[in-house]
Order: sequence, then C-alpha cells, then structure tokens
Amino acid sequence: MVLTGARASIAVMGAGAVGCYYGGMLARAGHNVTLVGRPPHVEAVRRSGLRLQTGAFDEHLPVQASTDPDAAHGAQIVLFCVKSPDTESAGRALAPHIGHDAAIVTLQNGVDNAERLAATLGREVIPAVVYVAVEMAGAGHVRHHGRGELLVGHGAGSEAIVAAFGAAGVPVQVSDNVRGALWAKLIVNCAYNALSAITQLPYGRLVQGAEVPGVMRDVVDECLAVARAAGVHVPGEIHEAVRQLAHTMPAQLSSTAQDLARGKKSEIDHLNGVVVRKGEALGVRTPVNRTLLALVKLLESK
Repeated sequence: MVLTGARASIAVMGAGAVGCYYGGMLARAGHNVTLVGRPPHVEAVRRSGLRLQTGAFDEHLPVQASTDPDAAHGAQIVLFCVKSPDTESAGRALAPHIGHDAAIVTLQNGVDNAERLAATLGREVIPAVVYVAVEMAGAGHVRHHGRGELLVGHGAGSEAIVAAFGAAGVPVQVSDNVRGALWAKLIVNCAYNALSAITQLPYGRLVQGAEVPGVMRDVVDECLAVARAAGVHVPGEIHEAVRQLAHTMPAQLSSTAQDLARGKKSEIDHLNGVVVRKGEALGVRTPVNRTLLALVKLLESK
C-alpha cells in the first residue's frame, strides 16, 4: 500500500483516548483524519474540533467525526482502537466500508486482537503495541500524560504507517517480535490495571501500599510462566519494567480504573482474564491473576 501524496486519509475506528490521541497527532501533522465514535464525543468534535492537551501544547484540531463506520470509506490507513470485547462486532460493522488496499492496524490492549480482527475481516491486520498514557477529560477532549511511542508488526502497510506517524512526530518502530512485545505490555497491565481499579489509586500511590509490590511480583511470575508455556519470548526485564512504570507515570490511573469509575465494562477479561484462561489450557496455575479478575468482575457487577 502506497500513500498518494504527503497527506494521508486516516480513519480512527473507536475514538476513545488512544484513538483520539494518535488521530489528533496525525491531524496536527496535516493528515486528513476521521474519528468514528460515540454521539456525545462526535457532537463535541463537530462543534469545536478535537481538543488535544499535552504538556507541550493545548490545541483544537480540525478533524471529521461520525458515529457511522461508513465514514471510514476511502481511508488509506485505519487505526482500530475499540475495546477488546468489541473487536468482532466493530470489525463486522467496519468491513463493508474499507478498501482492499487500506492498511489496518490495531492499537488495542490484549495479545490477540489482530488475529481476531483478521479472522473477522478475512484480510491482513497489522498488530501494534501502544505505549502512551492518555485519558478522555471530557467530550471531544483528550489529555496526554506521557509517552506515545508505537511498535508495529510487519505487513503490507507497515511502511505507510511508519511514514504517517513519523511525519506526526510519533516514534514508531517495526518489530519482528510484536507478539512478545504485546505479552510484555499485557504483563505490565496485569500488574497494575486491576489493582488500580480496585483501589481507584494512581500508580505512584498504589505501589506505596503494604504488600502491593509483592502482589505485583506474583502476578508477573504467573504471567511469565504462562507465556513460557505458550512458547512466547517476552523481551526485556519485566519485573524492572513494572517497577519503573510507577516512577514514569505516577499520576496515571489504569484504563480499567477509569472504566469502573465511569460505570463502564472494562477489558479485564482480555488482561488478567487471558492469563487465567491460557493458564488453564496449558496447565499453569494463576491464583493471583484469578483473584484480581474475580474482584474486578464483582466491582463491574455493582
């Protein structure tokens, strides 16, 4: 897939915090961006543009917005950013509106969304690992707290994706081990997301709790055991990565915590829940992950 000219046509399917951040950065670089999201958000963007607030700037950006997936028609690049439980349903809604030469990249939590979406669409989907701290601060308003780099897999549209994001000032790298990187991110999320959701505490405050670092170590050990049993090479020193996150993002509430605070269903089934299910299938015990999964599910049911 080759971009026609410097300005790419980009659709964001699932315009939440992650989709709006990357869509906003791309729009700021001059690309034609269309957000597909929920009505309150779409109405706010249509009225005033997308407000992207970072430590370096606070701007209202001109983007298109729609509640209908048909707005993705003609997009050269599709950023697929819906919550993991919605992957198949959103994929089916999107399918009739994307061209054969469009590059589709998943910017989602979890380790299996690219495979699930590819099966739904019957075509190649490029997986990506997202390292960014963002939140929706209101309708049409995304607030960036830190980082923003991307790791993408090889695919027919990888070069176009790298070019578009590079022009927008977003660090992006193509990797031969996206599966391992997705697992590395999953493990960090498993260590923080549920505990932050249960306590409604940001990362910096969370790790100061008595016995919390020990619980996190247990979570990571279980996740690594499951990954090894699944034949996944997890890069880096994950225990150190977990320790460092509280220092680099001390004010960040997990996405799971944000979902529970808003009365929304979380992605916990695709975080700790994935580890529990894969552990069961592979004969690896995961009691700490199972406990965190159960507690978050109970809070969701309130």
